[in-house]
Amino acid sequence: MEILLYLGGVVFMLIGLGLSIGLHEVGHLVPAKLFGVRVGQYMIGFGPRLWSKRIGETEYGFKALPLGGFISMSGMYPPSAKNSPARGVFASLVQDARTANDETIAEGEEDRVFYRLPVWKRVIVMLGGPAMNFLLAIAIFTIMASGIGIQQASTTVSAVTECVLPAGTTQQICAEGDPVAPAAEAGVRAGDILVSVGGERVQTFAEASAIIQRSPGEPLDIVVERDGEEVDLSLTPVAAERGQVDAEGRPVLDDEGEPVTHTVGYAGIFSQYEYAPQPIGTGTELALQQTASVASLVVNLPVKLWDVGVSLVTGSERDPNGPLSVVGVGRLAGEVAATDAPVLNRLVVLMNLLAALNIALFVFNLIPLLPLDGGHIVVALWEGVKRLWAKLTGRPAPKPVDATRLVPVTVVVAVLLIGMGALLIIADLVKPMNLLG
Repeated sequence: MEILLYLGGVVFMLIGLGLSIGLHEVGHLVPAKLFGVRVGQYMIGFGPRLWSKRIGETEYGFKALPLGGFISMSGMYPPSAKNSPARGVFASLVQDARTANDETIAEGEEDRVFYRLPVWKRVIVMLGGPAMNFLLAIAIFTIMASGIGIQQASTTVSAVTECVLPAGTTQQICAEGDPVAPAAEAGVRAGDILVSVGGERVQTFAEASAIIQRSPGEPLDIVVERDGEEVDLSLTPVAAERGQVDAEGRPVLDDEGEPVTHTVGYAGIFSQYEYAPQPIGTGTELALQQTASVASLVVNLPVKLWDVGVSLVTGSERDPNGPLSVVGVGRLAGEVAATDAPVLNRLVVLMNLLAALNIALFVFNLIPLLPLDGGHIVVALWEGVKRLWAKLTGRPAPKPVDATRLVPVTVVVAVLLIGMGALLIIADLVKPMNLLG
């Protein structure tokens, strides 16, 4: 059964990845067709063709390696001039790119080419793919946050500890002589719903906890709902030393690096976590937060990849905030699906993984280097700047930018991307990231 669940998680992520890639290419396809560009192919995957069907002028299909996708637009670059045979490796690559580009321009449809579009239309076409991934991530996060909800501590009591244990102790079972916890002594039971604490009505467990923590040694009247009836109780929180945490939940340290503690009231009540639906805009907020995290990862990518290589060679633990390959994401999805947790909890984690994957596709494709979408956007914007400058200075309009000259850079970037992918795949197979403990 565990193996089937594991495979189910992997399949879930593969289907999600395929959908994400498909919608990414739709983001390019739709505006290109709306702007009149001839689109010869819409393909999911690379390598040998598995299946395809021509509808109108466009061939739609799937290829063997589901690691990406593409659409083939007519005239991505201006047609090449009739030059002498190319000499040298890079010159040959440039000429090959120009020849392949020329072959996409159908006779009699020279006006239906990408490079002739206004700059703003070209930017929309190239931005459409990443935008689709971002919108898909927002949709997934919104379903998670507003449809299912985010787990929060509720006012329902999940458990009551029997005794007060010292802070930092490894002891887990109460021993004879340990002081009785205030909540247990007061008669609070698992399943009780906190109605008011210290005379103040509470809507969340955080509100109840705050009142208890600021009242060490002070008797507090507590009202709980039990079996549909309100029950009056009274407890006196004991003073306990607990470590301080900052707004992000991290321990506060003093100048010597030691944890800072403070005295708080302690009752021994544990809350039951429940899914609480959030406002509709929460999904967008989560997508923006994830975008900032992924952007930070991309900026530090060389260092992160070096750390992955070190972990692979030395056997040390990998950084849980480091990059993953598709293999790593699939493996993690399988582990999540096979964990001993409620089905809804596992589904939420899988959805979160899929949303994060789409944010990664969104951010990564906006890197301003060819062959990524961001590189094509930069080329279009550069042409726009040249045209604007010519207009301001009264000069003739410049020729369209010939991006085939950047093929050597494109090849270098492609080689680096392949190398990065290979490193991450090997690391995810040999030294997988441990996120579930």
